[in-house]
Amino acid sequence: MNLADLEPGESGVVQKLLLTGSQRRRLLNIGLLRDTRVQCLGRSPAGDPSAYLIRGAVIALRAKDCQEIILS
Repeated sequence: MNLADLEPGESGVVQKLLLTGSQRRRLLNIGLLRDTRVQCLGRSPAGDPSAYLIRGAVIALRAKDCQEIILS
């Protein structure tokens, strides 16, 4: 399961980031680490990006990036 699979109101725990480079660094800097609980708060009217609650902060992420974040 990946982060893009979460529906609004659902949550999951990060297991692995498949992203590399600056995008990986950005996600690590905002606290998207292994064993972090992430909750999907909702999607934009067009469906992309989606809003996620990560360590008390609301972060918008594109579906393309969310597919590279593996959850348990």
